[in-house]
Amino acid sequence: MKKVDKLLLTSFIGPFIVSFGIALFVLVMQFLWLYIDEIAGKGVSVFILLELIGYLSISTFPMALPIAVLIASVMVLGNLAERYELSSLKSAGISLMRIMRSLIVIAAGIALFSYVCSDFLIPVANLKFKSRLYDIRKQKPALTLEKEVFNEDFQQFVIRIGDKARDGETIKDVLIEDQTNSGKLRFNQILADSGQMFTTRDKRFFVMNLFDGAQYQEPATQSSSGGERYPFIRTNFKSWTKVWALEEFEMSRTDEDRFKNQRSMLSMTQLRRNMDSLNMEVDTNRYRLVVDLMANIERTYNSRFLNVEMDTTGQGADSAGLATTPGKQLVREARRRQTSGTTIRPDQVYTQKIDKPLTDYSSILETFVPEDQERLLRGAIGQSRSGQIALDRRMDQIVSRRKEAIKTGYELYTKYSFAIVCLIFLFIGAPMGAIIRKGGFGYPILVSIIFFVTFIMLTIMCRKLAEAYILTPFWAAMAPSVTLIPIGTFLTRRAMNDSQMFSTDRLDRFMMKMRKRFQKNEPAV
Repeated sequence: MKKVDKLLLTSFIGPFIVSFGIALFVLVMQFLWLYIDEIAGKGVSVFILLELIGYLSISTFPMALPIAVLIASVMVLGNLAERYELSSLKSAGISLMRIMRSLIVIAAGIALFSYVCSDFLIPVANLKFKSRLYDIRKQKPALTLEKEVFNEDFQQFVIRIGDKARDGETIKDVLIEDQTNSGKLRFNQILADSGQMFTTRDKRFFVMNLFDGAQYQEPATQSSSGGERYPFIRTNFKSWTKVWALEEFEMSRTDEDRFKNQRSMLSMTQLRRNMDSLNMEVDTNRYRLVVDLMANIERTYNSRFLNVEMDTTGQGADSAGLATTPGKQLVREARRRQTSGTTIRPDQVYTQKIDKPLTDYSSILETFVPEDQERLLRGAIGQSRSGQIALDRRMDQIVSRRKEAIKTGYELYTKYSFAIVCLIFLFIGAPMGAIIRKGGFGYPILVSIIFFVTFIMLTIMCRKLAEAYILTPFWAAMAPSVTLIPIGTFLTRRAMNDSQMFSTDRLDRFMMKMRKRFQKNEPAV
């Protein structure tokens, strides 16, 4: 059995490395094409570009590892079944699970490696990638002087060349507009018939030597007793040299601390801590929402003075709307507030007249005197609007914090899901290889792509369901893996029993019956 385990391991490592390299290349190119417009034309060095690709490769490890396990397992068991080596091992009394034991161990190791990458390596790689990409976005495009094109790469300078020789240095019909002294000069332009441009060896300066030209300058307006004067200066030259520093074209390093709080840059412990903090903020905002509403109601009640007028019979209404005792509580409340010493404006005084049972009123507004009803309505509308604004502000805070908590939780549990699926794909790929009995890169890649695309589609769909509050972050992240477990169990049982993927015996019997029936109905010749 040691030889069998060694055979399977050696057969698995080669296809796994090749499949992992192919999957990593495809995923990196897929993500890199999203940023190619921001990288191209910036004069980024090869080392910076390789550094960027390296960080991006590390961040795609969790997606590349499962598909590599899937392809390699299909190839290994497919080759064994195609050469009838798997049948020989089974005929010797060795079960399929015992044959796959070494592959299970290595798949578990790959899942552990995926977990370690997601927890330690990928946050750092994402932070480095984000900061380098931000530096490239801020960097100015590489200096390129094209024929008959106005170039504004240098700050406060506009350069135009009429023609450029093949050597890339000799130029003709040069125009330079200097805008550095815009406050003192209204116009400062240089024209030259020919020239030469080059960059110094240390790549720090750009030099332009111009020949046979003139400089035209027009200073700002000068006032005098005789009115305004507009002087104009023309200076001819045989040779004129201008040097520009290339520091503004160099890429500056941004402080990485400005990106370290984003979800993709956090470890699992930090994600879990952030998720707890966000959930606490949601609960706190909900509590503050209730407190604000109650405070608004209390403020509205305390800011209104209540005059209670009783009828001549002294009959008021109790809380049940019965004409019994003369509303003694309202009278006591009014007298208490009258003697409290609180300063009350005249527009805050409302008189409430209760001269019949409360059940006889169609609305609470009718319990006030007619001259106060309109003022009460205006005040109520203003209070309701201010309360609605406060309510909307709190609700926006609750919704934003809740969405952030869901995204943080999904980011956390996805790391576990991508590690678990490495082991699940082994129990899908190995039985599929044993069933289809085909090795190489043909059928295995086709089968692997189908299952991997299914997994990715489930992942995207469950993420949308989590953001729509239909699934919790945990089940949204784990649902794709849980969905694949029955498929792996079904395929493993089929492979252990040497069954076909889909039995066609019933279909064959049905077709045979139909053929016989048609043959009986044919007329005899």
